[in-house]
Amino acid sequence: MKIRSIELTEINLPLVHFFETSFGRTHERRIILVRVEDADGAEGWGEVTCGESPGYSDEWTDSAWVTIEKILAPMVVSKDVENASAVWDLMRWARGHRMAKSGIETACWDLEAKKRGVPLWRHLGGVHQTIECGVSIGIQDSVEQLMDKIRVEVGAGYKRIKIKISPRWDFDVIKAVRKEFGDILLMGDANSAYTLADIDKLRSLDEFNLMMLEQPLGYDDIVDHAKLQAEIKTPICLDEPIKSPDDARKAIELKSGKIINLKNGRVGGHTQSKLIEQTCREAGIPVWCGGMLESGIGRAHNIAISTLAGYTMPGDVSASKRYWHEDIIEPAVEVSSEGTITAPDGAGIGFEVRRDRIEQASVRRSKIN
Repeated sequence: MKIRSIELTEINLPLVHFFETSFGRTHERRIILVRVEDADGAEGWGEVTCGESPGYSDEWTDSAWVTIEKILAPMVVSKDVENASAVWDLMRWARGHRMAKSGIETACWDLEAKKRGVPLWRHLGGVHQTIECGVSIGIQDSVEQLMDKIRVEVGAGYKRIKIKISPRWDFDVIKAVRKEFGDILLMGDANSAYTLADIDKLRSLDEFNLMMLEQPLGYDDIVDHAKLQAEIKTPICLDEPIKSPDDARKAIELKSGKIINLKNGRVGGHTQSKLIEQTCREAGIPVWCGGMLESGIGRAHNIAISTLAGYTMPGDVSASKRYWHEDIIEPAVEVSSEGTITAPDGAGIGFEVRRDRIEQASVRRSKIN
């Protein structure tokens, strides 16, 4: 494989409804799309999944743009590699910047699968074409508004409901959800909003039989999480601190949690996701695919990686219409009435990229040859 050019396009997409976490409220996504092209003119698409500001991670839209344009893309363009899985190594010299790297790396996987005429999910080693889906619901303006949203998603068939929580939005909210919806599969995502000083409050959540409590403590911590996990019954799910197979190994050894949210962008793309999935699967730790408010391109990559054997829990891979008035792929991602998505049979990501929609939403472009 030899990549001839890498093209970056930033698009701005307004969300159907604001999405609020402990970091703040998002109304519009600034998304960087990556298109790679080889010497034969074949192309592949990827997406940089970082946010607009460095809240969730230390990467953000503007940092990723300049990092790809000035540093990462020149490392990849015109270099010979045996296959897509080797693209990660071309960028290894640059420390961190995994979301930026993932945009390039996943695009190369899409290109390679297309050239081989196989669906990306099969090319990655997926074993179950149909995946179970959950939804992530942000902090709302009222408990009643949250209830209305959960009611809609449960009615749509989603297998699991994740609600964002914070010290101002936790025990009473979860209690109200349990009273209204009974024993639905429910989890709380704290996005590092707590400390060990909150251990009594976090222990109090045990009574609600949550599937998991996601990343309650520091975004880069696996030590205090081990202390917390020993004190509560609810399984802890690690998110932000797991960026590599070595991070996963260390967290498993420390017993920092019992589940891992494996976000493709956070770890650097498909190659690293596959290695972490294998590490967790061999240790008996289930993983699931988290979401970053991706457009259809990033969502398509999430669908593909979620077909691997270790992804045994419903992920945040939901329908396009939950986020976008009009997606940039065709057909839009849909979820069945049973709360599942079937990975497409077409080559590569299996969806057609809507260039007209990208053109409408585009605000800047750069091409690296």
